[in-house]
Amino acid sequence: MKPLNGVRIIEFDGLGPVTFAGMMLADLGAEVVRLTRDASAGPAVFDEVGGEVLHRGRAAVPVDLKSPADRERILQLIDGADAVIEGFRPGVMERLGYGPDIVQARKPALVFGRVTGWGQTGPLANAVGHDLNYIGLSGVLHAMGEAGRPPSPPLNLVGDYGGGAMLLVVGVLAALVEARTTGQGRVVDAAMTDGAALLGGLFQALRGRGLWSDRRGSNLLDGGAPFYRCYACRDGGFVAVAALEPRFYAALLAGLEIDPAEAVQYDIAAWPTLQARLAALFASRDRDDWSAHFAGTEACVTPVLSLAEAPDHPHNQARGTFHDGLPQAAPRFDGASAAPAPKLELTLDQMVTKWSDHAG
Repeated sequence: MKPLNGVRIIEFDGLGPVTFAGMMLADLGAEVVRLTRDASAGPAVFDEVGGEVLHRGRAAVPVDLKSPADRERILQLIDGADAVIEGFRPGVMERLGYGPDIVQARKPALVFGRVTGWGQTGPLANAVGHDLNYIGLSGVLHAMGEAGRPPSPPLNLVGDYGGGAMLLVVGVLAALVEARTTGQGRVVDAAMTDGAALLGGLFQALRGRGLWSDRRGSNLLDGGAPFYRCYACRDGGFVAVAALEPRFYAALLAGLEIDPAEAVQYDIAAWPTLQARLAALFASRDRDDWSAHFAGTEACVTPVLSLAEAPDHPHNQARGTFHDGLPQAAPRFDGASAAPAPKLELTLDQMVTKWSDHAG
């Protein structure tokens, strides 16, 4: 049994973060119902690309959000839920008749989770945008990439999933705990700009103390340090080097047969020269050769695996991190299976009947 067993959540189908949040909550054991767009109401909000991961573990129920008949049934379904999550632009749920003022009047203990790029308030609240725009405003994007080049998009991991979906999940879980104590739900406003800025909090703190430069590729954790970056190997592969602590750095130098007196770790002025020396050394052998060479040492040198390679790595296989090439639920809980619940296709009437016992 998983920790959220017995918790029931309505997910209004959307893009990116709300979909990932629904997956996370289902993976944690909640019974999540994903309200999808009925074919008669137009094209789906989110197609099935990636759906084998992002849509796993929960029932999909086609609805027409603008239909008066469906609206009443959806409100009945919400009556049986503990939380609602949605990712529409501000005001959309209110115009459709599913805003927090309406649904929490029916059920005061209901938690209403909202995730957007800019948040529910502020000058940009109603502006369009995507992950890259949101993290650009947070200051975090500026810190990513090589010196002298434009910032590098970190996929959509920082805005959509880290700053958006994961903080939405945290907010919903916190509000659920409070609702069980007080009987009063909350509206959770998860803005990706807020979340991405929070994820970058360490670097803002370091910058405030003069320990972080806004010049990309010149800092400890952004590839500026020769002992914390990736290097190309002879076969076109890469290794990740993360020898931050002095003991680990000593192991790295020993493995590369470099005299410590010639490579003082925090001689920042000498970092470019040392980086060039390490680059030449790692380029002299294949990736897996280096991986074997440093295996069992404290040098913190590991291969950079491709998406295709990662499921076959012995560590990932031993932990069951992937199944049929797809990542499984995380984190793990003792006594609970990592396998997601089966995906179901149900009608709105079937779901209302199924949840009617939970209303009130």
